[in-house]
Amino acid sequence: MEEKAETAVPVSFLSPPEGNTTFLDGTTWCVALAGASQIDLQNALDWACGLGKADCKGIQDGGLCYEPDTLVSHASYAFNNYYQQNGNSDIACNFGGTAAVTKHNPSYNKCVYAAPGSVSSSAPTFFKRTTSLIWWKVAAILLLLYLRSC
Repeated sequence: MEEKAETAVPVSFLSPPEGNTTFLDGTTWCVALAGASQIDLQNALDWACGLGKADCKGIQDGGLCYEPDTLVSHASYAFNNYYQQNGNSDIACNFGGTAAVTKHNPSYNKCVYAAPGSVSSSAPTFFKRTTSLIWWKVAAILLLLYLRSC
């Protein structure tokens, strides 16, 4: 005896691109969790400022965000910089469970945390200019070939 397959009615939901929280509720930042393990926070901070290529100049000695000189404060700054560089996606604010997205601007005094659109891509300027120049040369060559064929 053959059973009839049930017909499912597709349900669609309107949602922003995967992981992006800035569409729904406005600006978001990524901060370190105060209750996270010090070892995990330090490892995540080291990764963010190293392989993650976050801009950590502001938390270096003498930087505008160096004070307070605490692991949570420095990690928050670095995590947020990485988060903003990588499209504000939830996955870019995980850091092994040591961070979370917030709607509260963590900036204070002269220490301004990056916000969406305030951080440029981590690609070097030279690379961007070289790529742009290559496309212009390709376009010029194609135009010349087209004009020759006319």
